[in-house]
Amino acid sequence: MVARWTALPALALLATACVNPAQTSGATSAPAASGGPKRIGFFGFARANSFSAATFAGIEEHARANGAAAEFLDPNFDAQAQVRQLQDAVTAKRFDVFVVQANDGAAVVPAIRAAVRAGISVVVHFTPVGTRYDTADPQVDGTITLVDVPTLNGEGLAKLAIQACESKKLNPCEVGYLEGLKALPLDNARTRAAVGALRAAPGVQVKAQVEGGYTQESGRKAMQDVLQKEPGIDVIIGASQAVLGAEAVARGKDVMYVANGASRQTVQAVREGRWYAAYYLPVKTLGAKAAELGLAKALGEQVPASNSMTDVDPGTSMGTKDALAQVSGEYDE
Repeated sequence: MVARWTALPALALLATACVNPAQTSGATSAPAASGGPKRIGFFGFARANSFSAATFAGIEEHARANGAAAEFLDPNFDAQAQVRQLQDAVTAKRFDVFVVQANDGAAVVPAIRAAVRAGISVVVHFTPVGTRYDTADPQVDGTITLVDVPTLNGEGLAKLAIQACESKKLNPCEVGYLEGLKALPLDNARTRAAVGALRAAPGVQVKAQVEGGYTQESGRKAMQDVLQKEPGIDVIIGASQAVLGAEAVARGKDVMYVANGASRQTVQAVREGRWYAAYYLPVKTLGAKAAELGLAKALGEQVPASNSMTDVDPGTSMGTKDALAQVSGEYDE
């Protein structure tokens, strides 16, 4: 559901974490905050991003309710900056818990391994850490995952689009896919899964596949490109922010929208019938869940290592109008 995001600079390649000699030898050193109130470091996508802000609101709320403190470390969608922040936080031993929304799941692996060796409880949040985007299982030993598996997300978006086609008995049904950002490995995995499922569906034709991004402006531009080449498009899939922009461009046309997002505006659009459906996740609740898992492990409790976001509120992820009838959303775009 990547998602949720604003524009992203070019991502860095695989980075190497700096660890001290004790970490290299496998020794474990406790974070400095371990003797007092627990501290959570949230390494989110970007502070300006509504999805990350809502996640942090949940983390911070749970931390305060449990005598802990939380801090947002903002890389502003820069994968290399995020790696440096993780490395610095490990060296400084500032936090007992890391909650990590990785901009590049492969690039952060060395720093995450260093954090685990340093005795920090690491919760991998939303995007997998590693090179696989088809599993919720930890790919770094010692971490806890709470993720939305990108390939399953893509398949879910495709399923909703196919349902939209069937709802109007369209055959053929022309679908346009506004993928997030081509520089994001998780977006590429999501796109492959979604487009593959769409092309396998009888009567469905993928007529457009363009980068839609995570802003209304990028969505408007993408939709203009789509309509110029495919004026008869029936269904558009994209991030909720991009869909808002696409809807403005296509006003007056009979287009059905499937959004990847969970804001109050997205839920309202589905419940009003303007959009067919949305892939929904309770974002603030999931932030609180990440804090709960991380703090529990930091206190020596046993917690499940592998957790899927869609299991937290399983009845709403495939967010049609009926599924979201009692849902309002947990954040604003």
